[in-house]
Amino acid sequence: MVMDPQELRSKLGGVIAFPVTPFHKDLSLDLDGLRKNMRAILPHSVCAVVAAGGTGELYSLTPDEYTQVVKVVVEETQGKVPVIAGAAYNASIGVELAKQAQRLGADGILAFPPYYPHADEIGLFEYYKAIGEATPLGLFIYSRDWVHPSAAAVERLASIKTLIAWKEGQGDLRRLQIIMNRLGDRFHWIGGAGDDMVPAYYSTGIRTFTSSISNVSCKLALQIHNLAAAGDMAALKPIMKDYVVPMYAFRARRKGYEVSVMKELMMLLGLAGGPVRPPLENLRPDEVDELRATVPSWRSQL
Repeated sequence: MVMDPQELRSKLGGVIAFPVTPFHKDLSLDLDGLRKNMRAILPHSVCAVVAAGGTGELYSLTPDEYTQVVKVVVEETQGKVPVIAGAAYNASIGVELAKQAQRLGADGILAFPPYYPHADEIGLFEYYKAIGEATPLGLFIYSRDWVHPSAAAVERLASIKTLIAWKEGQGDLRRLQIIMNRLGDRFHWIGGAGDDMVPAYYSTGIRTFTSSISNVSCKLALQIHNLAAAGDMAALKPIMKDYVVPMYAFRARRKGYEVSVMKELMMLLGLAGGPVRPPLENLRPDEVDELRATVPSWRSQL
């Protein structure tokens, strides 16, 4: 049964888990590892789970692997929380991925930027419109990398009937506020640039964010949400200082480390991660040792 987009929207609020896609050493899919990770996430009160998202290395997956990943996530959630599946590459493939996600039981589609960079805003509209009209599922647009549209362009995108949510992935609060001011409550607004941006996002009235930290500690991700939503910055500050900001500083060292660091820490904590696929890089041995030194602190948050 297909979830109505507005019903899906009503379920959003708090932490959206953004799981990695585990790989074996030979870079093949580790589906058992994915199931293990999902079983660590689902006891916690996340509001949704993304299958094959950015942290899930969507762009490295073949169509068959994509199918396997979405299938496992849908099977593991068992309808307890909505599953939002990634879609990307180009309009044709994005449409096929969205249709396949619907067939597998996903509840929503997270549209990533197309492969062609710096496309005109009219062309981008047609790209997202094609994906949005491919299924009756609720559509989320992920504004990240070079897709940094004007408020007028976002207003044009609002004519896509299935589009229910906007995930901001640049951390550009000035532009986000301009867009929010123009669109009002037309979309459900999602903080998507990282757990470290939650205090800034929540200052704008946002109350939902996609969390990479949920891969290692849903407990901590939910605590971040609860404290930020309550405006308790005094209690939130030490969490940001001791855990979140140092983690994101580590991730910022090299392009792609936003995935590599999380996978390595997951393995150090007994979860499934494995290597990343090219062109992403794995951590250097000295960096693994550096990360290992933080494990006792992270264990206290499990």
